[in-house]
Amino acid sequence: MPFGNFQQLKERILYPAKDATQIAKSSLGRILKKSDDEKGFAKYDELDEVYSEEEEGKYTGSRFNFNFRCNCCKTCSCGQRYVIAFLSSVGFIISFGIRCNMGVAIVTMTKNGSTEDNHLVQRKQQLEHMGNNTNMTIPPQLPEFNWTPETIGVVDSSFFWGYIVTQIPGGYLASRVPANRIFGLAIGVSAFLNLLLPGAAQVHYGLVMAVRILQGLVEGVTYPACHGIWRHWAPPLERSKLATISFCGSYAGAVLGMPLSGILTKQFGWQSGFYVFGVLGIIWSIIWWFFSFERPSKSPYITNEEKIYIETSIGESTSSKDMNTPWVSFFTSMPVYAIIVANFCRSWTFYLLIISQPMYFNEVFKFDITKSGLISALPHLVMAIIVPFGGQLADFLRRRGILSTTVVRKIFNCGGFGLEACFLLGVGITRNTTTAMVCLTLAVGSSGFAISGFNVNHLDIAPRYASILMGLSNGVGTLAGMLCPIFTELLTKGATADEWEVVFIIASVVHFLGITFYGIFASGEKQPWADAPTEDMWKPEDTLKSDGSGKMFSYGAFEDDSGDKGGGVGAPTMNGKPGAVTNGQIPYDYADQYEGPYNAHAKYSFDGPMYQTKEELVQVQAKDRYLTDERDL
Repeated sequence: MPFGNFQQLKERILYPAKDATQIAKSSLGRILKKSDDEKGFAKYDELDEVYSEEEEGKYTGSRFNFNFRCNCCKTCSCGQRYVIAFLSSVGFIISFGIRCNMGVAIVTMTKNGSTEDNHLVQRKQQLEHMGNNTNMTIPPQLPEFNWTPETIGVVDSSFFWGYIVTQIPGGYLASRVPANRIFGLAIGVSAFLNLLLPGAAQVHYGLVMAVRILQGLVEGVTYPACHGIWRHWAPPLERSKLATISFCGSYAGAVLGMPLSGILTKQFGWQSGFYVFGVLGIIWSIIWWFFSFERPSKSPYITNEEKIYIETSIGESTSSKDMNTPWVSFFTSMPVYAIIVANFCRSWTFYLLIISQPMYFNEVFKFDITKSGLISALPHLVMAIIVPFGGQLADFLRRRGILSTTVVRKIFNCGGFGLEACFLLGVGITRNTTTAMVCLTLAVGSSGFAISGFNVNHLDIAPRYASILMGLSNGVGTLAGMLCPIFTELLTKGATADEWEVVFIIASVVHFLGITFYGIFASGEKQPWADAPTEDMWKPEDTLKSDGSGKMFSYGAFEDDSGDKGGGVGAPTMNGKPGAVTNGQIPYDYADQYEGPYNAHAKYSFDGPMYQTKEELVQVQAKDRYLTDERDL
């Protein structure tokens, strides 16, 4: 028999058939796997907008998924960053409401007539109404807390003693640990301390000061921490919009905090405001803790489209590991000084109007503005509307390419400051109540556009260090808030209209100086010292891994194992001259004569793409005996 025996014949016929079947199954499996992989690929259009056909409408793994649609991208379901913006805005409302509690309650706490005395008055009126003549005598109505004006002033200002201390440390801390946790913890602790204030007041005003200082210490980190949040969550072309949504809560808090505290104090006693805002703050802190996350990649609620959109838009690693803070660069950068000066100017007027507005109307126009809640809250209500509108407009101009980021920041900041300065002049010069109120409202409202200038500018020039820069600039701004009332008190000792005119002229001049400095030195471009280290920049080879030996080869690379860099065997040559390539560099004199592949590294030469490759067989090695030399013919 030609094949020797029947067993050899069976092997030579059946084994090739089995091998062919196995090859077919393997090929079909690879084809199906490739088809599935292609369906899951993320596709990028001309605007770097990302979407995934596979993820569209897919369940995200959580019962709670907050998704809103916006026009920032065609198919991106961008809900989570707006949830963060909304929740942080509510947090600022509660924070500023807490600050308003003491200012409203202290009026009732130190005025003549206590709760017990009022009950006696009501009892006597009831007896007289029933026709019973009574000789009931009501004792003199004394204040519940006999605090002097100096004590009241110290209690009011003690909050800022702690607030100014933690600005820079809070910014530094927010750059090292999750900023969202710092933000939520700060407001939660401040709310808890608010619950202790009524009891502290019953003990001694010194204890009240101590609690207020602690509140200032913990709330001093809120603004820097908010910038730390947007460092990870805000795409560059949405920074103005998202940041201003957050910050408008500050001004809404000033609008809501005063009247709500007044209503609670009048209806339920001066303690009620502290308890209500304290409980609200704790509830908010719990919600924030479960629905906010340090960065998109850690959120279980975010869609894959939004996560890719945010991370690719930011374009660099946001890790704080081994991040060195360039302190010297901060204090030698003129764009940083431009932000600091702008924050000082804005805070000067902000605290002037917050603290001195009732005194101005009372001394100049004999009008008690505190009795008209709507009129007193109108300026900050307008600002709470203008701030997010300005953010939307600023990002629209940047996104459409109408104006550069630098031009947008300068126009919004200088335009807002300029309008505010002009209207402040009108407030000081006029002697008409209505005109003064209109000018004051327009001045405060105009300043809302400046928030889309200097207050977001930290994220433009140094997103990695935005929280630190915010702490630095806001600390200087808080210093302005502490100095402004002192100068105002010194300039208005006579309580005349002419003295108040000087106060508002000074405020206007401060703004014009801020316009000049910011207009010259501000920038919207990332500064060179703010660039991420090379190892933090995203590169295609970041997705590849070494073979475990520490060597990263790429396609077409070969290793010079000769160990002779001075011209030994195997060294790269130029026109037959060994050793012309030293340390992986091509000498200038040999540049035109080099005949080998360019070696960018000390030990390797490359003649292909800079990507790691591994050798992989494209066809299963044949196992058929009749195709090898092991044939028994």
